[in-house]
Formats: sequence, structure tokens, C-alpha cells
Amino acid sequence: MELSAFTLRLPVAVAITFLSLQVQIVLVSAFTLSPPQSSSSSSSHHYDSYSMLQMAGGEGGDKEWSKALDENRGIVPGTFDAELKAQLQSKASKMSGLNPNAKSSVDSKLSANAKLITWLQEQGDVYLSDASGWGEAPHPMAISTETVDELTNESSGRGLLARRSVNQEEELLKIPMSLCLTKASARNALGDNNVLPPSINEYLAIACQLIHEKFVLKDKSFFVPYINVLPQVDEVNPTFTWSEDDLQALKGSPVIAATQSMQMKLKREYDDLLAAPGKLCETHPNLFPKEHFTYENWVWAFTMLFSRAIRLRNVKKGETLAMVPYADLINHSPYSQAYLDARETGDWLFKTGEEEVVLYADRGYRKMEQIYISYGPKSNADLLLLYGFALERNPFNSVDVTVSIKQLLGQTGMVNTESNTDTDNTEPVVVDPLAEEKLQFLKRVNRDTTVDFPCYADRYPVEMLEYLRLMMMTTEDTRNRKLTDFDYTRTISAANEASVLYSVIDAIQTQIELYPTTEEQDAAIIKDRGMFRLLSYNQRMAIRHRRNEKRLLKRTIAALEKQIRTRGLDAQDLDRAEGSTLGVVLPGEKDQGKQRTQLEDTFDKMGLPVDLR
Repeated sequence: MELSAFTLRLPVAVAITFLSLQVQIVLVSAFTLSPPQSSSSSSSHHYDSYSMLQMAGGEGGDKEWSKALDENRGIVPGTFDAELKAQLQSKASKMSGLNPNAKSSVDSKLSANAKLITWLQEQGDVYLSDASGWGEAPHPMAISTETVDELTNESSGRGLLARRSVNQEEELLKIPMSLCLTKASARNALGDNNVLPPSINEYLAIACQLIHEKFVLKDKSFFVPYINVLPQVDEVNPTFTWSEDDLQALKGSPVIAATQSMQMKLKREYDDLLAAPGKLCETHPNLFPKEHFTYENWVWAFTMLFSRAIRLRNVKKGETLAMVPYADLINHSPYSQAYLDARETGDWLFKTGEEEVVLYADRGYRKMEQIYISYGPKSNADLLLLYGFALERNPFNSVDVTVSIKQLLGQTGMVNTESNTDTDNTEPVVVDPLAEEKLQFLKRVNRDTTVDFPCYADRYPVEMLEYLRLMMMTTEDTRNRKLTDFDYTRTISAANEASVLYSVIDAIQTQIELYPTTEEQDAAIIKDRGMFRLLSYNQRMAIRHRRNEKRLLKRTIAALEKQIRTRGLDAQDLDRAEGSTLGVVLPGEKDQGKQRTQLEDTFDKMGLPVDLR
């Protein structure tokens, strides 16, 4: 066989090894290739072959072959972790002038990380080595003691980085359920004589176990390597742990009401389960000592639960809440498609009966890139309340806007159904003749008279439209027909729809007026980076959050105003339904589905079935 001027006559066995890229590089690198002599009769053909070699791999000299060999040699086990440790310690050393404890803090976290990995390997047979094992590929991730938000440069605590390039759908981790904290593990740890009953809420049960492991058992706890990597409350900072001064920076935001509600609920649950007379701290002081089961520790436990617990779906006994060691170090991205879930261990033929938590890569990752999962489609308000951070770019961000029948009917004068004058006896009030029927309708469909709806940057929920279409019905729409005769998933009439959209704008503008500062003022504070960094973490988060809420609400108003124009709802003397239940399709409006015909409407009036399939 002839391979032009570069014929290499090799044994068949050696030739077969060319199937391996690395072997091919090693074999060929043993030869020194030089350009063919031009005196050959086929010199032009030979020179073309050499040109192809140059284009494929450079000059073809020792330097290029050595470089190719290095790139394909593979990584020495431990190299990545050593590099990462050196980077962290170098960064800590640079910061030591500002924070003398920076280096010791990094060393402490590195030590805790190592102990967690050892514990997972020894107690759960979890393979976390960066070297290949028997039937195991090198583990693709490593723990970083410090990660930062790429847009705000704020710390986001520990995280998991890719040790090497990771392929889409690659298995990233497997953690046995026996190493997780669940309701079952809590009842086992504190379940003498069913102290924690089978009906106990999962969050309450795991909170009790967290306090038991960290503050009662301490170093004697089986879970101590995991407990020691859990952060303190001030490293997470969910809003339900903020001071009153920090919460004031969120004035006007719906987050304050949600935070206060959460604080009251946590205190009530604490008293009802542990602290009140006749509860666990009093009836079982050995298992629930008061000096350890304090409200402060209760808040720490729920900070861990809200920010780290995972809802696992595919388990034998249905869904379960779990705290999963190592896996809960992965940070959140709203763009990630990766979710943790559980499965039964074993292969497709033989199952062991045990369960494990598994995660697959939703996309490819480069070496040193942080790996993310999704905590779910959560708004910034939810993230700030439960996780202590908000995102600059969040496709699921929304702001709750309050719509109340009392406010809406009050605008038309329904303030007092017993009198046609208000409390000051100044101006007569026109009572909505459909007021009582609307209230009865809401009661029948289990709707409150005051409802919070989420508004997004360019859209709003259809439930909000349906609610307001009912609220904006007039006698000109009904013409003595019952409110229950109309389909509120459709546009009732042009005039009704215009009233609906304008009422949404009014509700959003009312929400914006609750903020003591404008979006422009908040933006100016953030722009002054020197002064902004002097504020506390909570204050910085609050200013960013309220600025983004105002920005979102303004965009929603702009989207509504555009809809009003494109659908012709800014005209005068718009049509009413006049008793027709057909609904209308307005200009620029998307198809609302199968439109009712006149025949169907006639059948409906006669009390006959209207489904004409």
C-alpha cells in the first residue's frame, strides 16, 4: 500500500491501533517528518500532501507534535482541585489587608468541603474522584468555596464548577437517599413513641432534625460533615430574617407584606409545635431541650430549608421533601433546564429497592464554568423572600398587583348599599345595580373580593382579565340576563374590554405610587458604585429589587396601552354586549378559540345544550 512520500509500513496489529487518537499521536510523533524533495517526478503531488498536513496541524515539527501530545495526554488526578485551591488562597491573601480573617475563612471552608466529600464517599459510596475508577468515569464537578453573580458581582456562596468539559445529558451526580434529610429521617432521629406523628408537616419535621443534629448532637451527629458546610443565616439573608430598617428599604414592594406574613407564620408554627405550654419542649425535654430549640435556631433551620430543600417527585411513596448533601451546593439559574430528581437504584433488569438522587447536565459546560440547576419558575420576590437574592435578568419576574371589588365598585359608587349617600353626606353615590349579583358570583366560584394577580413585563394572567370582565359588567351588557350566562374567558364587548384594560393600568399606577422613590432615583444610587458598595448587602438587594419592580410595572403599562391602541379600544362610544353572550373578536386580537354561533346562542337562551359537535 502506498501513501505517497510518507508511506509508513507498519504491522497490521499496530495499524489497528490507529483507531485510538492518542495512540495515533504517540506513534506518529516518533517520526520526524520533513517536506519531500522537489526533484521527485511527482513533486507537485507530494508537496500538496505536505500542504494538507500543514493546514491540518501546523508546521508538523517536534514543537507542534509535542503540543498535540500534551493536549491529548489527559489531566493528572487532583490537578484541577489544586489549581482551584491555589486561586482561592491567592484571592484570600490579596484580601487579607481588608479582612485579616479572609485566608483562615477560606482554609476553614476548604477543610469542611474535603470532610463532606470524604463522608459521602465512605458512608454513601458516592464517587467524587477526578480519576477514573472501576466502572466509573471521573467525577465532573468540584466545590468552589465562593461564587459570584456575574451581573451584580455579589457573592452567591458555595457552588459547583465543572472540572472538565461536560456534555449535555451527562450524569453529574448520584446521592443515595440514605444520606438525605427527610421527614422519614427526622421521625427516625426524633421518633421515640411517635413524638413526631406521621401526619406532621415535612418542613416542621426536617427543621426539628436540623436543630437536633447541629445544636444537640453537634460533633456526635452522623450528619456533622454535611451540617458543617451549611451556611449561617447572615450568609443567606432571606427577607424574613431582615431587620425593620432593612425592610424599610423595600417600602412599597409587595415583598414586605409577604415577609411579614412569613414571619408571623414561622412564629406561630414554632409556638404550636415546640414552645407553647404542653408542647414538645415541655413534654419531651430530653429530645427537645429548650436551650437548643430556640426561636433563633428555628429561624436558622427554616433558612436552610427554604433555600436548600428539594422536592423530589419520582420516589416510591410519592413526592417527598429532602435536603440533599452536595447537590444543594448548586446555584440557581432561571435559564437552566436541569432539575434534581430521585430514582430507584440498579439497572434496567435488577433493582435494589434503594433510591438515589440524580442530576443530568441540561447543556454542555466548559471547564471552570459554574454548573446550575433551576429552583423553579420563581419571581424575584419569591427568590428574595426565600433565598436571599434577586436576579437582574429573570424571565419569570413579576409584581403582584391588587385588584379589589370594593375599589372597583367604589369607583362607580357602591360604597353603602343601605344609603345613596356617602359617610360625609356630601355627594350622592350611584349604586351599581349588579353589585350584589357580582358578589354572589364571586362567592359561588370561591373568589375573594380582593385578589393579588402577578403582572409580568409584557403580559398579565388571563385569570385577571376574567375577574375584571365580571367586575366591569354593566346593565347595558347584560340586558336583564344573568351574569352566569356570560363566558368570561372571551371578550364580552369592546366597551367592557376597554374598561378592563384601563382598570389594570389604574391598579398598576396605584402600585407604583406606593414606592417613596422613583425608578430614576434608584438607578442613580446604583450607578454611584463607590457609595452603593458602602451599603449593606440587604440594602443593595432592596434597592435593586424595587428598581426592577418599577421598571417591570412601567413596561406592563406600555404593553397595555399598545393593546388598547391596536385593538381600537381608545375610541369613543364603544359597543356593549346588549345581552348577547356570543362575545366579540377585536382588531389585532388573537383567536379566542371556537366562537359561539347565533344558533348556539339561541339554543342557550332556550335552555338547550349548545354543544353542536
